[in-house]
Amino acid sequence: MFESIHFDSKGRVSTNASRPEVLAKLRTIVGDSNVVVDPERVEPYGADAVKEKFPPEAVVFPESTEQMVEILKLANEYLFPVTARGGGVGYTGGAVPVDGGIVIGTDRMTRIIEINADDLYAICQPGITTHALQQAVEKQGLMFAPDPASYKDSFIGGNIAENAGGMRTPKYGVTKHHVLGLEIVTATGEIIHTGGKTVKNVVGFDLTGLMCGSEGMLGIITEATLKLLPMPEATSTVRANFHSMEAACKVLTKFTPHGLLPMAMEVLDKFCVAAVEENFAFGLSKEAEAILLVAVDGSKDEVEKNAAVIEGIIAANGGFDILRAKSKEEEDKLWDVRRAISPSLMKYGTLKINEDVVVPRSQVPALVAKIEEIGKRHDTFVANFGHAGDGNIHVNFVVDRDDPEAIARARRCVSETFQLSVELGGTISGEHGIGYVKAQYLDYAIDRPTLEVMKGIKKVFDPNGILNPGKMFI
Repeated sequence: MFESIHFDSKGRVSTNASRPEVLAKLRTIVGDSNVVVDPERVEPYGADAVKEKFPPEAVVFPESTEQMVEILKLANEYLFPVTARGGGVGYTGGAVPVDGGIVIGTDRMTRIIEINADDLYAICQPGITTHALQQAVEKQGLMFAPDPASYKDSFIGGNIAENAGGMRTPKYGVTKHHVLGLEIVTATGEIIHTGGKTVKNVVGFDLTGLMCGSEGMLGIITEATLKLLPMPEATSTVRANFHSMEAACKVLTKFTPHGLLPMAMEVLDKFCVAAVEENFAFGLSKEAEAILLVAVDGSKDEVEKNAAVIEGIIAANGGFDILRAKSKEEEDKLWDVRRAISPSLMKYGTLKINEDVVVPRSQVPALVAKIEEIGKRHDTFVANFGHAGDGNIHVNFVVDRDDPEAIARARRCVSETFQLSVELGGTISGEHGIGYVKAQYLDYAIDRPTLEVMKGIKKVFDPNGILNPGKMFI
């Protein structure tokens, strides 16, 4: 495989390199044990949650910025593809080496360099998980707000590269809103620094923002300076059942007139409810056509007041069996329902196509209703859940992976769902990114002149096209 390292059949880059020579140099950089070529050990690094496999020629594990520099200089010398990888939990193939070459695993880059409670920032390497960072800062009474559902497995570097969202987005925003600065190794092996340790910084172009959501195509993050917040004194979660998904989603805009901005607003349709209940026996109502979860945080008095108002709003808008957590343990159990959805949906088939469209919050009722119509029109099972409070719905078309006709119908459903989301004022991804899975649909959401600007930026940062090829632009 390393005998003739090349990109894809389109011939974007092609070269000949001696496998022993390349591997020997990689081992010199990171040590023998940190270069993996054994097929069984390499295989897991060739897929993400999509489950399509593209094994790399080798997996390399650096532990420092300096080692990353040397690896990328070597890649430019021999012109082989490099794909950076974090936790590998993405849904669009963003960390999958579709054109071969090497995967750079950031598993060893897990240090927290600094937690500064006075200036509210943390500096860390990209390989630490979101959960581990959250736990570390919580010990000092602080909070790192981004909270993707995969927080126990996703790496900070991957979260930044994909601009991950999560359940607390309605109040706190997505990952990019919490990134103050970055250290990045470019494709040519240069170290650049963006942003800094301050919230205000308008010196030069916003390269920090550019890197958030760049999917590892412009550089590899080796260090991140992240914004922290004081830990709220209290939180409270309210769960309610509804007789329709539309009714549950219509409640999303009812809190604003009362001066409320909930921390999280999550919705589950009846198929999600049934799947979770079958798998975990949470005691969910069989009469529920949808479930809405709403969480608030703040001071104890503020939270108590706001939770009561939320209960009243929900009751006035068709919610029933309204339940408010009385303790942290009860609150965690309410959220366990939400976190259990994705794996539970496999009861409906052997192939789950999970998309994450996003629309303005007021358009969520129309979105879910029309997605259900799309599924019926193409005779395809669909289940909807997700971050309704920020308009980001996870649409799941579930079929039998051994039925080509069913898969083709599901693909048509995906295309129509993307078109629908754009028509409703939204776009084709809220947090999963584009990768190779959504690349063919990119022009639904981005016009040609804008796309050409993006391609030009890619060329400036990565002149030889070695970083994460085969993604986004096709």
